Amino acid sequence: MGVTIRPLTGVPFETIFEAFVLGFSDYVVRMQPTFPDLVEMWTRRGMVPELSVGAFDGDRLVGFTLNCIDGDRAYDSGTAVIPSHRRRGISRDLMTASFALLAPRTYILEVLQANTAAIALYESLGFQRTRPFQVWSYTAPSPARFTELANADLDLIRSWCDFEPSWQNDVPSLRRARDPYVVLGNEDAAAVLFPRTGDLPLLAVAPPARRRGLGRALLNAAATRANKPLRIVNVDGRDSGIAAFLETCGAGRGVGQWEMKKQLAS
Repeated sequence: MGVTIRPLTGVPFETIFEAFVLGFSDYVVRMQPTFPDLVEMWTRRGMVPELSVGAFDGDRLVGFTLNCIDGDRAYDSGTAVIPSHRRRGISRDLMTASFALLAPRTYILEVLQANTAAIALYESLGFQRTRPFQVWSYTAPSPARFTELANADLDLIRSWCDFEPSWQNDVPSLRRARDPYVVLGNEDAAAVLFPRTGDLPLLAVAPPARRRGLGRALLNAAATRANKPLRIVNVDGRDSGIAAFLETCGAGRGVGQWEMKKQLAS
């Protein structure tokens, strides 16, 4: 019996987790999430099993594309095939099946800039590179504090950004999160932080309040609050000001990604 492609409707998360860990076991970036961490990631990103697809060899899940939905947009939160079943065209079949399930939507994914084989596959399927993403880490040089804001206006903080946040850093993803986050700041600047993981999805300063040191103070306060290095993922690489700011603050740059998009026809 060959490999069959079908939606992940009714497939236990434990089964998807096992395939995810094996599928990314030799990934360039080390990925060994716990089961609760992966479920939180899927929840925050809005993964919909009925619109996600799996490759099954008999009853065994050997590949997957985990699709997330937000209005007229869809997002590939992860596509992988376990090592024993690669080079059979399964990734292409998974993507093609996703197109049929998701149309008509804009389909978004991210791929490591060094993963030339995956980039070639996605481009052959009609995806176009839209913007480069940078990944940074940051450790506070000295303790700092900033007020935690109750009932913070996430939409206002987002409006201070010069570029659109990536899927996992945008306000809809933050509102779906079950892992608690805090918002540090004041009426002129704010940072959204997940203290447990050190994830910093949003940090923004209102344009009239810039160049007063608020951004650096917030970055230090977030690292102090988390008490661990910050993870600053998918910073828009077109924003040279953010990169210069992070470098000036002493942040370290990690492996970059491409955001890619395809408009799915109905």
